Amino acid sequence: MADTQNLTLSIEGMTCASCVGRVERALKGVPGVDDVSVNLASETAQLRHGGASASDILATLDRAGYPARIVDVTLRIEDMTCASCVGRVEKALKAVPGVIGAEVNLATESARVRFAEGAVTPQDLIRATEAAGYPSHLPESAVASPDAGARKDAEFRELRRATILAAVLTAPVFVTEMGGHLFPAFHHWLTMVLGTRTLWIAQFVLTTLVLAGPGRRFFLKGYPALLRGAPDMNSLVALGTSAAYLFSTLVTFLPGLIPAAARAVYFEAAAVIVVLILFGRMMEARAKGRTGAAIRRLIGLQPRTARVDKDGETVDVALAELRAGERIVVRPGERIAADGTVVQGESWIDESMITGEPMPVHKVKGTAVTGGTVNGQGAITFRADKVGAETALAQIIRMVEQAQGAKLPIQTLVDRITMWFVPAVMAAAAATVLIWLVFGPSPVLTHALVAGVSVLIIACPCAMGLATPTSIMVGTGRAAELGVLFRKGDALQALQGIGVVAFDKTGTLTEGRPELAGLSVEAGFDEGEVLRLAAGAEAASEHPLSRAILAAAGARGVTVPTATRTEAVAGHGVIAEVEGRRVVIGAERLLVREGIDTSGLRARQDLSGADKTPIYVAIDGRPAAILAAADPIKPASRRAIAALHAMGLRTALITGDTETTAKAIAAEAGIDTVVAGVLPGGKVEALKSLSGPSGDLVAFVGDGINDAPALAEADVGIAIGTGTDVAIEAADVVLMAGDPAGVATAFDLSRRTMANIRQNLFWAFAYNVALIPVAAGLLYPAFGVLLSPMLAAGAMALSSVFVLTNALRLRFAGRSFEQEGVRT
Repeated sequence: MADTQNLTLSIEGMTCASCVGRVERALKGVPGVDDVSVNLASETAQLRHGGASASDILATLDRAGYPARIVDVTLRIEDMTCASCVGRVEKALKAVPGVIGAEVNLATESARVRFAEGAVTPQDLIRATEAAGYPSHLPESAVASPDAGARKDAEFRELRRATILAAVLTAPVFVTEMGGHLFPAFHHWLTMVLGTRTLWIAQFVLTTLVLAGPGRRFFLKGYPALLRGAPDMNSLVALGTSAAYLFSTLVTFLPGLIPAAARAVYFEAAAVIVVLILFGRMMEARAKGRTGAAIRRLIGLQPRTARVDKDGETVDVALAELRAGERIVVRPGERIAADGTVVQGESWIDESMITGEPMPVHKVKGTAVTGGTVNGQGAITFRADKVGAETALAQIIRMVEQAQGAKLPIQTLVDRITMWFVPAVMAAAAATVLIWLVFGPSPVLTHALVAGVSVLIIACPCAMGLATPTSIMVGTGRAAELGVLFRKGDALQALQGIGVVAFDKTGTLTEGRPELAGLSVEAGFDEGEVLRLAAGAEAASEHPLSRAILAAAGARGVTVPTATRTEAVAGHGVIAEVEGRRVVIGAERLLVREGIDTSGLRARQDLSGADKTPIYVAIDGRPAAILAAADPIKPASRRAIAALHAMGLRTALITGDTETTAKAIAAEAGIDTVVAGVLPGGKVEALKSLSGPSGDLVAFVGDGINDAPALAEADVGIAIGTGTDVAIEAADVVLMAGDPAGVATAFDLSRRTMANIRQNLFWAFAYNVALIPVAAGLLYPAFGVLLSPMLAAGAMALSSVFVLTNALRLRFAGRSFEQEGVRT
């Protein structure tokens, strides 16, 4: 079986929700393709495939009428010496998923590569040639494919030009026709001066220019889609304007074919429809460009170049050409170009874009720096450890993009409806025309035409299709700005069903930097000796309590011996051989397991206090001492718990600590339920117990390696971003900072985003349910009202703009949390 690969494509031609369904259906029909998710707002398709070739996928999209955007890029290839080199480079490039073609030229030492935008990056191509033994780079003049924001800006400008041109051409048609209806004297004057036939011919000429010029896009896309049996929004507009235009043209040039009572022209309707829908699309393009603002801001954090130290000489290098291992010089005020380690100098660096912490962090030789952060007043040199797509910033951008492209479960029902929406509208329009022809009053043909065109034009699957993805894009983008990354898009909706939020203790609710607060030894043992042996046993461990013991030994000037044998017992502690003595150190249960009497030590447990963790030590089988470690609770923990309670959520603490310590921490933080003494493997069972008889869904918040199973098992796993990579990979939501208040922010943004989606869906569906019957003439028998096709076009354009504008309100979500200090 072929390896499964993820592929993201930028799709052209999608204008409404029915387009989304057709693209998904087409892609799912390609053998080997599964798990397809198409997003109308970002105009992308994400899919997994295990055997399908890129060419098959792209050809399928072409046949469906929704081609993938194709990008050309030129690479400079090094080390090519003969024709066989050309073949190897071409083969390597064509093997990259998403590449359509590659042409390598030995004389110019270059390669021209065509690939699907979104599926491949120039860096992927560079890595492919390097793996084949031919280093490559982008020439200085190379222009990367435009990001979605730039593309939408260009689309907005083009639509604005088209809208203005259409409006200028339409204005005389509208004034002469509608002005005559509003002011009969004006109509009589025009008729007397120019004549009715001359007026109609002038309207015909101007309307033809509108339809053949700015309005041509609707016909070029709408009719081919109709002929393929896959009509979309363009098809509805093309049919509606064509009907009004052709009827008016017959009245103008072949009036004998039309009954005298029905001889009226609707050129102004056809022209104004084009103007209004172009205006609506122009506003959509502008709003869509804003939905991706968060991604563009993240991308903007990357510097364009890096100053690389090459044999004592600094050279400016494009970010795409940066290689791991190179030494990068950073001057005061500059952005860090990659993730790395300081090798020279010291400075204070603003890392707020990653951690959310406003205070700069002191960096000296040996400390890590993160790409995108801002250097302070000092000059430093660092070694690039991770570059390009491997940097933390690139991973953040990738997570946000994936979340923005996600399809929530709520979208499934919408997709099923919209797949049949356009055909249903066309059927409704045909039925409307038929009913008016059979039962309508005179002039029957005129009424039938107006009602049929109005039904075609007013229907708006665009609003349905945009309702969910635009809210997701803006909501997840805003979340990223507040330090909350939704790694899995469906977590945005899943948080809605959560009833209980369970927290790990160390490093999640507490600072994760415990300090030794006390030491009491049994008779016959020396305090310094016990601390020295305990530190020797814990020297190889990365546990926070181990570091506390080692720090205390260092502060007292104790020389730490090396253990000759160490056994880490998960959830219990450590057993080690230190200077020939057997040291057992950890939780009381470890000593009990080893058959050591702890009753004497337990009597000293008051040393630890309610909010401190006791650490038991036995040497050569005898109880030797009890140590007390204090790990202060994070100030934001109390605010986070209070905010979650205000949302009606229950909270719980799951920890391996003693029940006394756990209850003290829980009381300080305001947590409802405590599950103490839990081994790492028992956290999963603890989560199940928290569901209770009511079967509440449970979210788990943690940061350590031992939290990974619980993060994966929980209905929603939330990882503290300062934790381990394993924990982050297992989570659904990642908090970039170590602030638990981000949990409350995640829930708040989830609720706001889902509420926004529901508002959009209600508007989109209610609009169509209410206005399609009105357009068909439902109010005519009672009130004599028949909706004008021009008003129908205005309402249709407004519906999409409303949905997008409503989604953009999420850009300001979370500000109340910021004001209260509850943010990441």
